[in-house]
Amino acid sequence: MYDVAVIGAGSSGCAIARELSRYKLAVCVIDRESDVCEGTTKANSAIVHAGFDAVTGSLKARLNVRGSTMMPELSRKLDFAYKQNGALVLCFDKEQTAGLEELCERGRRNGVEGVRIITGDEARELEPALTDEVVAALYAPTSGIVCPFEMTLAFAENALANGAEFRLSTCVNGIDKTDGGYTLRTSSGDIQTRVVVNAAGVYADKLHAMVSAEPMKITPRRGEYMLLDKEAGGLVTHTVFQQPTRMGKGILVTPTVHGNLLLGPTAEDIDDKENTATTRSGTAEVRAKAQLSVKGIPFGKVITGFTGLRAVGDTHDFIIRECSDAKGFIDCAGIESPGLTSAPAIGEYVRDIVTGILSPEKKPDFIDERRGIVHFAALTEEERNELIKRDPAYGTVVCRCETVTEGEIRDAIDRPLGAVTLDGVKRRTRAGMGRCQAGFCSPTTIALIAEKLGIGLLDVKKNGVYEKEAADNA
Repeated sequence: MYDVAVIGAGSSGCAIARELSRYKLAVCVIDRESDVCEGTTKANSAIVHAGFDAVTGSLKARLNVRGSTMMPELSRKLDFAYKQNGALVLCFDKEQTAGLEELCERGRRNGVEGVRIITGDEARELEPALTDEVVAALYAPTSGIVCPFEMTLAFAENALANGAEFRLSTCVNGIDKTDGGYTLRTSSGDIQTRVVVNAAGVYADKLHAMVSAEPMKITPRRGEYMLLDKEAGGLVTHTVFQQPTRMGKGILVTPTVHGNLLLGPTAEDIDDKENTATTRSGTAEVRAKAQLSVKGIPFGKVITGFTGLRAVGDTHDFIIRECSDAKGFIDCAGIESPGLTSAPAIGEYVRDIVTGILSPEKKPDFIDERRGIVHFAALTEEERNELIKRDPAYGTVVCRCETVTEGEIRDAIDRPLGAVTLDGVKRRTRAGMGRCQAGFCSPTTIALIAEKLGIGLLDVKKNGVYEKEAADNA
């Protein structure tokens, strides 16, 4: 019997698990995939939003600003990449500057520090590549960028170090109410728990309906992106937005924490919760709209495109609450943008709901720090030489595009919650994220995974579940 079962190992689920691991609670995190960060979290804009967009007084606004302010300290303690690079929201029509002023005032009401309106010329002083059509901009200096994979893995590994369990490749097929809580019927057997936290992304409405008659609908909003090589990464230094609409914050142009340039996303509401295909029309839209903001985008440097699904709730706000007709069942649903930014604050918010139900004691020995994988490419020559002396595997470069070594890949596979797929290694080390997109490093990475798991080379997967029963029931 667990005290809390968190369904969903994305950024919210892992942040919740970390916060709950501060207490004397038996916590498990369940996900149908073989790794954390396989859903919405793996394909997004990687932006730490300042908090000027969310409606004042909404849960989004509150948790966005709180999450943003938490990010610098968390990145230091948990060792994940984060940079406060600031953001610009562009206006292309003088008649629409009133909307920009409204956005600025909303940011001030939400508690965003330093937000202000600047002229088009002032914006071009900050970003010379902005188009001549920009007449004004909202400047938000506290906006940032983050590595969503590293952040989520950091939450997960820290939760694990503090006693949380992870039951991956485990699909929840049904939920039954019991006298003591809930029975989760899963592809890996029944799981008993006193409290359930539903952080299942685009599937949160399906799980909610298993126990509650309260209406909930989650709509997948598909967003397509283009990623450019690091040679294009310096075109802009700030995150460049366009004025938002009801469908989102428009097509952005932003550097990434690893030095690439990212364009996107589109916004298309769909019914299919699995449709992450890229399309010709989506690529064309990203390309056309990005050029409205920034001139000279070198589209010949595009190295990949990808699509993510945002979980949009019908309340237009985050849905985080205990069900009135299912006590002990807590929804954490509709976590669309700015969900990634809000994740650490969501962790606190859900923690407070759970501890209000269970009244647990705090752990006196909670571990609040974690060290990530050493990135060989970021080291000085002296540091590299010292590392190779300690472990010669760091002297063998496997991924030439990103200068990722065998030592890093072995660490990614061997560490707690180690990678078991090619994508798992990629998210932890960046092997395969460079311009050749895994064309050269995959064979060696496959061999290292197969060696660790004791399976054949042809049994190594790009992503997904490993157990057949889990796969059959997903």
